[in-house]
Amino acid sequence: MVVVFFSRAGENYEVGEVTVGNTAKLAQEVARWTDSPMIEIARTEPYPERYATTSEMVQEEQRVNVRLPFTLSGDTDALDSSDTVFLGYPIWCGDMPMPVYAFLESRDWSGKTIYPFCTHGGSGLGRTPERIAAITKTTVKPGLAVMGTDAQNNASKAAEAVSGWIAKSGL
Repeated sequence: MVVVFFSRAGENYEVGEVTVGNTAKLAQEVARWTDSPMIEIARTEPYPERYATTSEMVQEEQRVNVRLPFTLSGDTDALDSSDTVFLGYPIWCGDMPMPVYAFLESRDWSGKTIYPFCTHGGSGLGRTPERIAAITKTTVKPGLAVMGTDAQNNASKAAEAVSGWIAKSGL
């Protein structure tokens, strides 16, 4: 098992200025509950610190359906050797960030099972599990959606959500 995630520090929706992004905090919980290594997807050129500026950029990226260059950091070998991938991302403007799409499209997902998880401001997972399945052509299991405010400010609630999801998934 491996936890792969995209997150953004700086000014975040409804939580203010943070040094660790909402999804990164949730990814840490998933890694803790599954004893899995973590891999971070990062935009090659980071998003701006200001949330409003990032939001405008994200909307334009989604409008033109751009695939952005990304980097991976962490135990990248675990991604090749793991059959189970926990994939985390924030929901921005109703969808995954475009670097996550670029990451998904860059790999062969044969034989892997993906468990999506996200942080959001009220939209839940949206249609992202279906989009992940369409891109990867692999098994996508039921996901977990946690409010960004809970991931950032209510560690016990986030941990409870993760532990319940992991138990329900039979992992």
